Amino acid sequence: MADRSEYDSFVATAWHRLLRTAYLLTMDWPAAEDLVQTALMKAWLAWPRIGDEREAYVRKIMVNVHVSWWRRRWRKAEITTGAPPDRPQPVDDMGQADERELVWRALGRLPARQRAVAVLRFFEDMTEAQAADTLGCGVGTVKSQTSRALARLRVDESVTSTLVRRG
Repeated sequence: MADRSEYDSFVATAWHRLLRTAYLLTMDWPAAEDLVQTALMKAWLAWPRIGDEREAYVRKIMVNVHVSWWRRRWRKAEITTGAPPDRPQPVDDMGQADERELVWRALGRLPARQRAVAVLRFFEDMTEAQAADTLGCGVGTVKSQTSRALARLRVDESVTSTLVRRG
């Protein structure tokens, strides 16, 4: 059990890692900051009960909060941006787009749960068991969501058409 005196040092050391994970989940810096702050507020309330795996606990809160935000109806109507949106590129210019940008956009089109699994498994380099623990689900769920996410990324037309053309 941890007392709250350790909370400040935890936030100072974990903030950037948590913010990176939140950004990968939300794909939006202002939303990522809100997500981390919400998760840290919830962690503060539960701090005396949190064991040694504090960062994993906060990541689990972040994933759950992100999924609940995603499910809200108002989320579809509200778009927060740090800067004005870019103009869409014409289809002819997509051959010049960076492959990372294409994968990034395709990742953004995944459902929230599949994106969460992909972020934890491939960007945070977690094992299936660690991702399952963070998400509060079984290893089988992580495997099936990973499989579905990868299958969806494989058939994403914007990614496959550009990569095949370059191939």
